[in-house]
Amino acid sequence: MENITFEEAIAYTEELLLRSDLDDAQLESEISKLVQTINGARGFFVCFLTGDWQLADAPNTSVIRALQSAPNAIAELLVKNLAMSTAMAITHRRAGNIEQADGSHRVAKRTALLIEKVDITEVRTIATQVKEAAIFNTGAYADFLTRWGYDAEQKQAIAQILTTVINHV
Repeated sequence: MENITFEEAIAYTEELLLRSDLDDAQLESEISKLVQTINGARGFFVCFLTGDWQLADAPNTSVIRALQSAPNAIAELLVKNLAMSTAMAITHRRAGNIEQADGSHRVAKRTALLIEKVDITEVRTIATQVKEAAIFNTGAYADFLTRWGYDAEQKQAIAQILTTVINHV
């Protein structure tokens, strides 16, 4: 999985989540291998968080342990996914795209749940940094928020959701 592309990781995650022949240990092992690389982790989250998976709404211990096995690969992705989906829900709602807004809200809810269950220091550290960037427009993640063009309302929503997440982990 070392050289897996982003697209291959999405496809592999979908195949993995559709399989009914895997026990919890096998599922944990496969997800763990997948999320060891940035492309693997990115592809996993895109498929897992946006797809129609009951497991994403109630992740089991196999999923959580697999994610915990790669804190450096997943921490920033989880926090950025939460920030981006929170901001995009606002963007979609403003444009009258309620279905897309609901989809972004679902991704944010699923991501917040994963952050809470994974409960790793790396996530807490990055969440604090992104929150501070959203509030003060400075720090390591200020460029990230600027690059995506988030406005004051979106940054406030990002800071609020990250405050909630930080207080729960």
